[in-house]
Amino acid sequence: MKRSLIALTLAAALPFSAMAADGISYNYVEGGYARTNADGGADADGWALKGSGAISPNFHLFGGYDQQKIDNTDVKLKHAQAGVGYNRAITTSTDFVTKVAYENYKATGYKQDGYSVEGGVKSRLAPNFIGSASLGYEDGDNVDGDVYGRLGAEVKFTPNWSVAGDVKIADGATGFFVGPRYTF
Repeated sequence: MKRSLIALTLAAALPFSAMAADGISYNYVEGGYARTNADGGADADGWALKGSGAISPNFHLFGGYDQQKIDNTDVKLKHAQAGVGYNRAITTSTDFVTKVAYENYKATGYKQDGYSVEGGVKSRLAPNFIGSASLGYEDGDNVDGDVYGRLGAEVKFTPNWSVAGDVKIADGATGFFVGPRYTF
């Protein structure tokens, strides 16, 4: 009985659930160049693969993997991320977006497991341009928690193909990503 009541309540709420703002999709794959500029000269660069898939009008799963080689060393830093996001249209062209993710970092003799939470907005600013801004917090078992800001942009060439990029600004390091995105 209790399960039936919950199912009925969820079914009744479906028509009222918000979808993504016009022109914003959470179904994509992308790959490209990744770079980190760190305080103290431990800069690194390499590649990244990322993706996202909507599982309902308001929820999406996302993940990514990047590998960067620290300049003037043989050390490769590997980073994997997997999480769930919530999006809700707040205007016809803007979504409020929150994300929670598992974060894993590995390098020679180093491993860190942690999590991140992030909240912000994603908006279609022009027919072929989407921008985003968010604040986040990341914590792990080997480091103290850190607040960061993230700015992103996507320039669409066709409904499916675009170039996407973002910059993550944290205490001690700034990370960059740019590459092609396929939206499906």
